[in-house]
Amino acid sequence: MKLLEKVQLGGVNLKNRMAMAAMTRGRVDRNGLVGDITVEYYTQRASAGLMLTESIRISKEATGSPLTPGIFTDKQIEAWKKVTTAVHEKGGVIIAQLWHTGRMGHSVDRNGKLPLAPSPIPIWGMQHFTSQGKKEYEIPQEITIPEIKQTIKDFGQAAKNAIAAGFDGVQLHAANGYLPSQFLAESANQRTDEYGGSIPNKCRFVLEVMQELISSVGSEKVGIKISPFHPYGDIILDDPSATYSYLIKELNKLDFAYVEIQKRSTFFPSPKHYATDNEIELFGRMIRHTVIANAGYDKDSAEAELEKGIAKLISFGTLYIANPDLPERFEKNFRLNKPDRATIFGGGKHGYIDYPFCNNTPPNK
Repeated sequence: MKLLEKVQLGGVNLKNRMAMAAMTRGRVDRNGLVGDITVEYYTQRASAGLMLTESIRISKEATGSPLTPGIFTDKQIEAWKKVTTAVHEKGGVIIAQLWHTGRMGHSVDRNGKLPLAPSPIPIWGMQHFTSQGKKEYEIPQEITIPEIKQTIKDFGQAAKNAIAAGFDGVQLHAANGYLPSQFLAESANQRTDEYGGSIPNKCRFVLEVMQELISSVGSEKVGIKISPFHPYGDIILDDPSATYSYLIKELNKLDFAYVEIQKRSTFFPSPKHYATDNEIELFGRMIRHTVIANAGYDKDSAEAELEKGIAKLISFGTLYIANPDLPERFEKNFRLNKPDRATIFGGGKHGYIDYPFCNNTPPNK
């Protein structure tokens, strides 16, 4: 089974080609500190070849949703050390996903301050989860050039903090409607300066952040996640194929470890003017770095994807929520636990660290 084969990613050797995708779980305190149950959660899943953490805020300014972790204070770094130490003791590899939410935030969780975004355009058609319940998105404040430059530096400092916390690397979260992908999309970016207008200008922020991450922690420790055809967060591009083809061409000039490509979701259908191509085949073939394919895979479809030879790893999201020992289950053909949808994005131990392992689950017949 290709999924269980060893592979090298950047400077680390992975025991299999299965990655745990980054997933927001909402189990930290109001100061962005991970606790003992987070240590247990990641340690339980250390049999994955690679673990990508839930999104981690790079700064106070990056705050979007409540009860999400940060990595910009000494206490946050020390808290994450407990996670990385425990994971490494289990032979695991863990990468920090670095996060700035941009307009996907709300002033009630930002001390009354409006979120920053490329342009003052709100998200339409959805609400934001806040500490005071769901609320309509506000008109964000347009980020200034000095604030853009500071944000890029914040990404670099967060990467250094992640390495200090013991992480094996970092991933830029440039998918799912957050700040980097906002710069790429006309539905969020109507700027007329060097960060807007043309495709090269709209891609500038992502490329400058990647350059900052590489210079901060080294090429072998850096990756990026993109979602070219996923419109979550009211992210609509005039020509996504042209934009991402250009972005990939420029990323190919940089020395770093991998690109994770998230496929579109049936829950968030792409606009009619988007190409219908398979994203892994369309964009994956352009990428000179290691490709990680993400979203909607099961054992059979993941194995088939690896057989194509474009992707070298497959990242699984929901399956890893409910099956901490997913590689063993695939290997032994054990029945999969079903996730409790009500506890995915928040709660306590239930639906987080209490899913049974193989030895408590009957095999498939």
